[in-house]
Amino acid sequence: MKRYIKWQFLAFSLLLSTNFGCKDYLDEVSIANQTADSYFITAKGFEDLTRSIYPLLRNITQQRTLVLNGTDIFASASSWDGAGPTGDPIDLYNTGFASTLTSVSDLWNLLYLELNRANTVISRSEFVDGISESAKASQVAEAKFIRALMLFYLVQQWGDVPMPLEETTTANKEVIRVASADVYTQIIKDLTEAETVLPVQGSTQWGRASKGAAQFLLSKVYLTRGWNYNNSLGGTATDFNQALVYADKVISAYPMIANYKNLFPKRSENPLLETNNPGTQNARNSEVVFAVQYNSDILTNAGDAAYPAAAIGNDLHSVFGNDPGDTPGAPSARTGEYNRFQGKHHVTPSMYRMFDPDIDTRYDHNFVEKIYALNDNSKFEARKGVVVPIKKGDVTMEFRPWNNPVTKIEDRGMDIEGGTKPYAVLNTDEFGDNPQTNYHGGDRAMMMWKFWEPGIDYGDAFGTFDFALFRSAEAYLIAAEAKLKGATGGNLGTAEAYYNAVLDRALGENKGKDPLQAAAPENVKSLETKSYRAVAGSLDIDMILDERAREFMGEYMRWYDLKRTGKLIDRVKKHNPWTRAAGGLEAKHLVRPIPLSELDLSSNQLSQNPGY
Repeated sequence: MKRYIKWQFLAFSLLLSTNFGCKDYLDEVSIANQTADSYFITAKGFEDLTRSIYPLLRNITQQRTLVLNGTDIFASASSWDGAGPTGDPIDLYNTGFASTLTSVSDLWNLLYLELNRANTVISRSEFVDGISESAKASQVAEAKFIRALMLFYLVQQWGDVPMPLEETTTANKEVIRVASADVYTQIIKDLTEAETVLPVQGSTQWGRASKGAAQFLLSKVYLTRGWNYNNSLGGTATDFNQALVYADKVISAYPMIANYKNLFPKRSENPLLETNNPGTQNARNSEVVFAVQYNSDILTNAGDAAYPAAAIGNDLHSVFGNDPGDTPGAPSARTGEYNRFQGKHHVTPSMYRMFDPDIDTRYDHNFVEKIYALNDNSKFEARKGVVVPIKKGDVTMEFRPWNNPVTKIEDRGMDIEGGTKPYAVLNTDEFGDNPQTNYHGGDRAMMMWKFWEPGIDYGDAFGTFDFALFRSAEAYLIAAEAKLKGATGGNLGTAEAYYNAVLDRALGENKGKDPLQAAAPENVKSLETKSYRAVAGSLDIDMILDERAREFMGEYMRWYDLKRTGKLIDRVKKHNPWTRAAGGLEAKHLVRPIPLSELDLSSNQLSQNPGY
């Protein structure tokens, strides 16, 4: 990890010449000729050094491949386009899932780069002058929070990992892996120390670590250690009690907001009716515990020389499938109405069927059920010899909810002989593998646009909305999981009460009713249903994982949830058809391969994870 010192010093150089969101920076004395050693021991320099630990979180949370794809609810575009041996190794878990995968080395490098930034703040704190001890302690606590978060991601992905705890100042290619149990001990030590010092949110700058952020992460770390993957984490039953204690602290301090959709950019499903300006939308609310910033009040806009793309902005609006740009009436030039849908992460067929489309408000927010023409097309040929004039604003495709498919031919579009609708009508069991029609080419499926932002120019990473990495709705489900695993006490009493609190918020005016999902989501032909309300004795870990999927779809946690609960193999084989077809997923995939670049550069004999 110590070879990353070049990037660290380059990042510091950028920081020395950048304004950090301060309105009066033009009045400051130039520091361009100062060295890092002389600047970072000042109060202002140490503040800027502390701020430098935050921007790289953008890059890290935009590395979603190993977190979302190859799970039960997401697959890559290449897998969707070609199930079986032509898909993505992340979904297929075949021989291509190896130490040479770019996604593996990119995430590893970013996490260690950020870890070294946090270590630098901690290591240099003892030399800082002109700052109160309380202010210094608070900034060190911020760095310990970030260090703990990086180590938590690393140990879950790779198991035993190197754990440098001091700033890298000299070249050293010796890499020593530390036992997972010791890594968890360090994570908890850092977070416990940080929690006692960090200010409450509201008395610190938005986007910086707070007491609540440390408490949230402690709840998740204790929950994960309690499951004690492969008996290697040092976990015990008391960890679940601790997870519940810290989850309750978060729930008390960060009340959920009333409407799920208000957690995300406000917009209309028809982009032609959109009037919202993303620059005026604020991601901050009582539910958000910790957020990665992208708005105009960012802590620093310096970016990073090694990974500059995320410095532009949030890309959540552009990475989920599917692409509406090939529908009739689509513009010849790419525009911002639907923005850029790259399809890096496609929803699996099961995911649509885990919702009640009628009363669960999350279904309506997360999916586009109709696509609208952006231009006139008076000569559109729905099928050979059948012309359907298209006007701007007309519906060109309707995606039917899984529980209400069309069954009569006359209710289909005129692209099908006997159909009468002037737009295509597609049932969910036809997604992806049905013959192409003129209405929509490519990988035909309902668009996921949970994070879509109105008014953004066409392109990737142009979003301005902050990404809520931690929100208190998850604390409710952490508490429910801890109770299910034997934790005692808790402010809401039962696991079912914690679970249903999240569910009832999603039901809105239908609070208290029984929402119905597909009884077998993986069977796209079945219309059999089951309730996903928790009643006494009914709640199990699969129900919690289903609810986590509905509530946090796309929010940088799915693989970690499946790994923690020991459900990765079972659920991915059941719900990801490309993984199921390939048949390659096995126990070794519960940890990732150490990147080949790390093995090659290590001067000692660095061991690879078993099976790779």
